[in-house]
Amino acid sequence: MAVNTVATGLEERWRDILSVHARTMCEIDRVLHPHGLGASDFEVLDILATESPREGDQCRVQNLVGRVHLSQSALSRLIGRLEKDGLVERSMCVEDRRGVWVSLTRKGRELHSAVLPLQREVLAKMLDD
Repeated sequence: MAVNTVATGLEERWRDILSVHARTMCEIDRVLHPHGLGASDFEVLDILATESPREGDQCRVQNLVGRVHLSQSALSRLIGRLEKDGLVERSMCVEDRRGVWVSLTRKGRELHSAVLPLQREVLAKMLDD
């Protein structure tokens, strides 16, 4: 009986986590939509802004794979869309021709700075105990 209670408690906690995550992602999507971004788009811009704080700094795409909750192919498509929108630039890694660098453009940095408070406000609202 105790095992079932523990298992049930774990399942309920897990479902609560998933529910909070889903609601938070939907709310971030909603507030960022007028700016042409979704939650995953913002997450990539935010990681790039953190990992590459100065204009011209680059980050390997491979380093993003483990930090965003997307498959490598989905991340590649997302970066392609961000590049098409002029928010990031991609370049080949000269040391490893299989590697790809990505960096924020000035437009990407400006958009990230503009929407960062909106995303943080959603996080504060949704994750506040």
